[in-house]
Amino acid sequence: MSKTSAPHASPSPEATADPTEIFWQWSRFSELRPDDLYAVVRLREAVFIVEQNCPYPDADGRDPRAWHLLGWRQGPSERGLIAYARIFAPGERYTEGSIGRVVTAQEVRGTGLGRRLMAEALRRLETLAPGEKIKLAAQRRLEEFYAGFGFTTVSAPYEEDGIIHVDMVR
Repeated sequence: MSKTSAPHASPSPEATADPTEIFWQWSRFSELRPDDLYAVVRLREAVFIVEQNCPYPDADGRDPRAWHLLGWRQGPSERGLIAYARIFAPGERYTEGSIGRVVTAQEVRGTGLGRRLMAEALRRLETLAPGEKIKLAAQRRLEEFYAGFGFTTVSAPYEEDGIIHVDMVR
């Protein structure tokens, strides 16, 4: 299993005092433990379906072909998934590599964790496909956020699952 840090290890008490201290897990679908996968499903459901009031089929059949980047906050007796992104090598979803299902837990928004998550996802995709283009289907309200990472809008706005999106490439 390819991980940069052990999300199950107990950090020092100082690390748990910072709500943005994060332990990155980088895994293929087949490497996710059942409790890891359950945490991913819960976070994606809480934000994309419940919070955004958007009933859509999250289980789209693409997870088994993706890499999964999980950001864990480790407490003294438990850990919690607070950031997640799904990453595809070129040719798996689009011709380009891609990043999707980018999500942070509501309680850590405004801390800069979304930017850290995106930077880590880009770094991981660069290791899979050095120098290759990256494409994402961005919610239009986040177009400026992704532009800050060098993405350029390449499509007209379109509706997907009741939310306006644009395609962006970097």
